Amino acid sequence: MIRHLYNELLSWKASASRKPLILQGARQVGKTWLMTEFGKTQFKQTVYLNFESSERLKQLFASDFNIQRIISVIEIESRQTISPSDTLLIFDEIQEAEKGLTALKYFYEQAPEYFIVAAGSLLGVSIQKNTSFPVGKVDFLQLHPLSFLEFLENMGPESLTQQLKNHNWDVIQSFHSTLIEHLRLYYFIGGMPEVVASYLENKNLQQVRSLQQKLLLGYENDFAKYAPTQIVPKIRLVWRSIISQLAKENKKFIYGQIKKGARAKDFELAIQWLTDAGLVIKVNRVTKPALPLAAYEEADAFKLYFLDVGLLHAMASLDAHVLLEKNTILTEYKGAATEQFVCQQLVIRHTLFYWSVENATAEVDFLLQSRNEIIPIEVKAEENLKSKSLKVYAEKYSPTTVIRTSMNMYRQESWMTNVPLYAVGISIAE
Repeated sequence: MIRHLYNELLSWKASASRKPLILQGARQVGKTWLMTEFGKTQFKQTVYLNFESSERLKQLFASDFNIQRIISVIEIESRQTISPSDTLLIFDEIQEAEKGLTALKYFYEQAPEYFIVAAGSLLGVSIQKNTSFPVGKVDFLQLHPLSFLEFLENMGPESLTQQLKNHNWDVIQSFHSTLIEHLRLYYFIGGMPEVVASYLENKNLQQVRSLQQKLLLGYENDFAKYAPTQIVPKIRLVWRSIISQLAKENKKFIYGQIKKGARAKDFELAIQWLTDAGLVIKVNRVTKPALPLAAYEEADAFKLYFLDVGLLHAMASLDAHVLLEKNTILTEYKGAATEQFVCQQLVIRHTLFYWSVENATAEVDFLLQSRNEIIPIEVKAEENLKSKSLKVYAEKYSPTTVIRTSMNMYRQESWMTNVPLYAVGISIAE
């Protein structure tokens, strides 16, 4: 399977200032597969340790951080002789090992010659437990579900994706309908690697939906396994409310929609847990779009999106034909689904925000900071290209680049550019 992060792993391996690498991401986005595939193709041998599967391994770093002792134990456990120059050490589920994250600091300081990649389910949450985190002693990479471009590259043909990468809009125009069909298919399948692999092999949408439901059940089981007991019920309430929150015309997260009378302080920890776990994407509002955007975000005004558009539709129990055929029965939900798709493509490389005025009469779906400019992006689910809010924003702030993304073909106008939805992760997320 083609994953773009593989190339960043190659850069990490070649870097003279390489540190132990932590691969972050939600459960089931393909971290283990990517690490083992990287080891198999780029190293003479790979030593894979899963700290969740062995009580003995959980205590590997508990007594001390003597690197020679640690390596000797790993060699005995794996029955492999470790040569630093051509062996990849994979520490999977590292949050299960006592002092496992702290040990990475000592590998960096005392034995930087070793190639180490670590990962763990819900790592963003687990690192907050009682352990010393190796600040400045590790490198990070973030793995997301497959982007639409990755989905296309795995579907083939390569020539079509290359035209997209090169922005050859005249050529792409001839394949517009084909790309829209692939886009609608991605809306249903999404980017979870196991789900995509199943479709590539069997072309069975019922099996796709079955796998998605199992993933959703697995995430809910993780709430009880990893989260503090007292907030598990609140996490479930937030998790199950996201669809209804997004289906509103004004998608700002409303606590009262989770539970009557609910207040921010009741659910802040639950939302933070889901965000740290990589299961939801939090997009904060700014009322003043100035550099840097993070300095003007409002903590109490935000939207929540799922980690994956296919899982969103699975939770909503939407039939395939509703997404694969052009129809009008979804009304406001279709706009929410399209925003979810765009958010998923852009968040791979950018921190996202949205803009609205205080009285909510105008709102731009996403803002992102690219180099020294702020780019406003308005999302349209189909081909209705009225852009009143985007026009208000453009007239008020005179941005250099203004983007509308829709089902229409690429088109440049005097004040903005329409980017096809299927190209949003390529043209904007660069």
